[in-house]
Amino acid sequence: MVWACSARVTLELLPLPRPLLKKPPVLPYAGLTPDVILNAVDELGMRCDGRLLQLNSFENRVYQIGLEDDRQVVAKFYRPERWSDAAILEEHAFTHELAGSEIPVVPPLPFNGRTLHHSAGHRFALFARQGGRAPELEREETLEWLGRFLGRIHAVGACSNYQARPSLDIQSFGIEPRDFLVAGDWLPLELRPAWTSVADQALDGVSHAYQRAGRVQVLRLHGDCHPGNLLWTDDGPHFVDFDDSRKGPAVQDLWMLLSGDEVDARSQLQALLRGYETFHKFDDCELQLVEALRTLRLIHYSAWIARRWTDPAFPAAFPWFGTQRYWQDRILELREQVPLMQEPPLI
Repeated sequence: MVWACSARVTLELLPLPRPLLKKPPVLPYAGLTPDVILNAVDELGMRCDGRLLQLNSFENRVYQIGLEDDRQVVAKFYRPERWSDAAILEEHAFTHELAGSEIPVVPPLPFNGRTLHHSAGHRFALFARQGGRAPELEREETLEWLGRFLGRIHAVGACSNYQARPSLDIQSFGIEPRDFLVAGDWLPLELRPAWTSVADQALDGVSHAYQRAGRVQVLRLHGDCHPGNLLWTDDGPHFVDFDDSRKGPAVQDLWMLLSGDEVDARSQLQALLRGYETFHKFDDCELQLVEALRTLRLIHYSAWIARRWTDPAFPAAFPWFGTQRYWQDRILELREQVPLMQEPPLI
């Protein structure tokens, strides 16, 4: 509670990024009231009992909804103009393909043969509520278990390719976000040269890492496989939220599960790969990309916040964004990444 109060005070004292003042705010979910949410679910023939709990999600709006038969479902209302209907349906088809292979994912529920629905100008999907806890990633057997399922996900992901969803590559996650931030005047004038210079150095390092890796296989991925998108039960893991699923190298779904120093990360990676290679071959050349993918994520993350800044949820959640201190920290991060990308891979 003390932290929340401090965040509100900080938001009032810190200046908002200048681009926010140049155009009227965009309120993508302004009309998404509780009545609209519950009516949308009712239209599918599921009778709501009035219980409505908003879950943690910035990109979309996600709600846990109670039904009259005591069940609960999760409704995801998609951010307007982020994905096309075709791209959303590709993700839905992928998760159903995984579920059909008995891989523990949470696919959207079909109604009359459809998984993507429209109501009051909003697009949404319903999912079964899946409970669970955070995985114990410090345990070797947990990592091997996750590795086995990731190997199975990628074995299915390699069977066909996305047509409507983009790739995770240097252009879309590095160059385009860099150009967006510079062109949008998001950086303080006094820090613009330093950030632009180190971002260019970092992107050169990413390019060289891809050259060292050579030609790697691109397949359908989870895309955002961090611990927050893993739910653990006594029966093992469940992989949730494929909203960021893209085409990319397999190692993208592995590196975000690593933590600690180099010794710890090496041991964790070995455990993941022992499980992974039970079901899918891993190309060790992709380990050249671990720090490169981390670098792309850092650049893309800043641009993601900037693109969403006119959504009122973002200034409230990221009150420090756009401040001089924020960009100083980002400059230091990228400077650290430049030599890291030149070091030998973990294995």
